[in-house]
Amino acid sequence: MFIERTSVGLDVHARSVAAAAIDGVTGELVQARLAPSEEAITGWLAGLPGPVAVVYEAGPTGFGLSRALTSQGVRCVVAAPSRLQRPSGDRVKTDARDAVHLARLLRLDEVTPVSVPTAEQESARDLVRAREDCRGDLMRARHRLSKLLLRHGIVYEGGDAWTGAHDAWLRRDAAPMLASEATRTAFDSDYETVLAVKARRDRLDRAIEELAAASEFAPLVHRLGCLRGVSTLTGFALAVEIGDWHRFTGATIGSFVGLTPSEHSSGSSRAQGPITKTGNAHVRRLLVEAAWHHRPRYTVGRTMQERWELAPPAARVHGDEGNRRLHARWVTFLERRKRPTVADVAIARELAGWCWSLAVMDD
Repeated sequence: MFIERTSVGLDVHARSVAAAAIDGVTGELVQARLAPSEEAITGWLAGLPGPVAVVYEAGPTGFGLSRALTSQGVRCVVAAPSRLQRPSGDRVKTDARDAVHLARLLRLDEVTPVSVPTAEQESARDLVRAREDCRGDLMRARHRLSKLLLRHGIVYEGGDAWTGAHDAWLRRDAAPMLASEATRTAFDSDYETVLAVKARRDRLDRAIEELAAASEFAPLVHRLGCLRGVSTLTGFALAVEIGDWHRFTGATIGSFVGLTPSEHSSGSSRAQGPITKTGNAHVRRLLVEAAWHHRPRYTVGRTMQERWELAPPAARVHGDEGNRRLHARWVTFLERRKRPTVADVAIARELAGWCWSLAVMDD
């Protein structure tokens, strides 16, 4: 329930902030255009009749403003943009109208907030996302190199690509097969890019592993590591991206990461479609990749034993139960002749619930 006297909506941009304040006693609407600095915003808020509550949309400007206002005793809500209600007939959009719309939604308590991370959590998230960007860069660099060779009819036949043997073949055999000097120069450029991006990815991997071992997320990462497919990198990424796991349940976390089916039902008819793909795309990709690890026969190998030694006994037992359950689900799907990609997404949705149950478990 909204209890403050004044509700304030801020439409925050890099070079300006449109502000609108609604006084709940007099009904007066005050609007202003402010500089995008915490001092300018807090100074303008100080002149409003208090107490004051503020809302702005989550965006590229980050959460610094929210943390600054909260430290000064002002309730600040960061709204999820995709969940804001807007009349279907509204065809005029300006910064000032958006600020007024946010202020009215806040007064009606119709704003869906996002979880605001701490400064330490946000910095860890920056590191994880830098590694994610590097992974995409490496994939694109490898594709450019392999497709350059393919255009000239050069295909590697010695097994899996991007292994040590494949790298030796690229250095020793692939370049001499190219007839043109210009093409060999292009090959050298693409191959150098692959090596440089791979080295950058390895440096980020080491930095994440060091941070995961010394951060507040270390116990959580150890518990998540009891599940197959959840390494230190994956567990740390899940921890910093989701943040507060207690705001979900085992049934709702799959919806948060967009792994639940879309639906359009009316009356007695019910129609379900592909997954919604809403929420955090990075977390969704990690869960889908981890779900593939549960397809092979479940055995407790050396890697899993090493992870279990870092986790408490209750987490080890729960993780073993989850691994057996998820593999059994894979077997069921395959027996029903479900497409592997469809089955994997279903396993990923259930894996999200198992991760949640380990995350909220007491150490």
